[in-house]
Amino acid sequence: MSKTANPQRQLDTMLREAVTMQQNGAYAEAEDMYREILALRPKHFDAIQLLGALSLQAGRLDEGIELLKKAVAINGMQAPLHSNLAYAYNAQRRFTEGLASANRALTLQPKFVDALNNRGNALAGLDRATDALASFEQALALQPALAQAWNNRACVLRDLGRPADALASCDQAIALQPGYADAWSNRANALSDLNRPDDAQASYQRAIEFAPALADAWNNLGLTLVDLNRHDEALASYERALALDASFAEAHWNHALCLLQMGRLEEGWREYEWRWQRHRIQASQRRFAQPVWLGDFPLDGKTILLHAEQGLGDTLQFCRYAALVAAKGAKVVLEVPAELMRLLAALDGVSVLIEQGQPLPDFDCHTPLLSLPLAFRTELAGIPAATPYLHADPAASQHWAARLDEALPAAPSAIKVGLVWAGGSRPHVAELRKNDARRSIALEMLKPVLDVPRARFYSLQKGPAARQLSEQADLAARITDYTDEFADFADTAAFVDNLDLVITVDTAVAHLAGAMDKPVWILNRLDTCWRWLLERTDSPWYPSARLFRQPMLGDWDSVIAAVRDALAARAA
Repeated sequence: MSKTANPQRQLDTMLREAVTMQQNGAYAEAEDMYREILALRPKHFDAIQLLGALSLQAGRLDEGIELLKKAVAINGMQAPLHSNLAYAYNAQRRFTEGLASANRALTLQPKFVDALNNRGNALAGLDRATDALASFEQALALQPALAQAWNNRACVLRDLGRPADALASCDQAIALQPGYADAWSNRANALSDLNRPDDAQASYQRAIEFAPALADAWNNLGLTLVDLNRHDEALASYERALALDASFAEAHWNHALCLLQMGRLEEGWREYEWRWQRHRIQASQRRFAQPVWLGDFPLDGKTILLHAEQGLGDTLQFCRYAALVAAKGAKVVLEVPAELMRLLAALDGVSVLIEQGQPLPDFDCHTPLLSLPLAFRTELAGIPAATPYLHADPAASQHWAARLDEALPAAPSAIKVGLVWAGGSRPHVAELRKNDARRSIALEMLKPVLDVPRARFYSLQKGPAARQLSEQADLAARITDYTDEFADFADTAAFVDNLDLVITVDTAVAHLAGAMDKPVWILNRLDTCWRWLLERTDSPWYPSARLFRQPMLGDWDSVIAAVRDALAARAA
């Protein structure tokens, strides 16, 4: 017998034993055996790639990726290796690399179902939902019983705004694998999109029964409890998610929003800083060599950059802090979107106003606008609510006063009311699309309000929803529309300055009117944005605001009826 045969036989026997252990769930023992093999033969292909797969299974992604890359260097013609790499890269949100690895697997084995599934997940991560859907459907055409592909397909159907189809896809996954906790959780997500919070709650609880440590289900259950107006329970649900995963940014974010909604501002602002860890917001975080100021060092004699973030309404609400920052002895540089440049040109406390995208002057420190309440430790009783802090240009305002008098000389006693019925549409982000749909109404829902006598109505609606006016001749006859002449928010402010009242859904115009101290009635959804708090009809941010709230999720009829009655009383 040759001396070389025994070591090879020994390695083959060890490999068989390790594979058997792995198949029987003895993962630690299998791992030890693979490592023994590699100690004897460091380039043993099967031991490297099987240990790599085992590392991925144990959640040690970096280690698994390194092992699989070593295996590829030895033999790059094995499709499963590239597919496993795609899985690992996707788990690390390295979707471009995940897609490249999945495509390599499919080049070697075009009908490889696992690679098609991983390719779909990579495409979904790259916001290519339509391509991802096609990849999952290719996988399912080849293997209709692949529950994971049905579940993943549901996720991209939600991204595509097809929640009913997503629900059906989850049901297919659950029919194949009744204890599939992720599919139950995604089923609940689809039900939430369909405004069925009671059904969503039941599905989240099924997910949690099957997987009590599924932090994602606890987090999303919290969102549904908010939809059910059960905020204390929602807080507890977010806290369960965070007990399972202390670095879960989405749960911290939702926890923050719930605390702020409930008026627990001091805790809420601290948690709100987790927004920068969210995958959707992370890329927009400004990274400067200069430190962030959060109220933790003196500003006297320093130049500070305050920079806008998120939406236009957020900028209009929190630019009020510029004056407070200046009062600490700082020279304030404020950077804002182009649409707000003219409006904010005279904002108190600002030394230099910069349009986003333009070169910045030198500065010593910086703060994102929505971190300023944390820097000033703002609590409910101390909200800086002195208004107006935004003003229309006097000449532009006088121009519109003359125009409106000229157009309606015979009706001087009618009150002038501005209307906004829809917020901006952000269809590329599922979370924002859902909020936009919930905060907006169709123009025709305002018909009862438009019937109020002694009121003249003016459109302040911009964007795609403005087309509803031209599509409905009977409503267009009751609403005067000059919005084609509004180039930016300074133009809108000049027009609003001549109105008696603004009636709007939760959008930037609500903040504009509030900041100008113009009476503003806000039509508000039940799952309210945190800034409007809970149950109140007033706003500590804007003394001139009045809130008309949904009593139940989706119940706009009650809101419209209350607004109609209030307007009739005011017009009379």
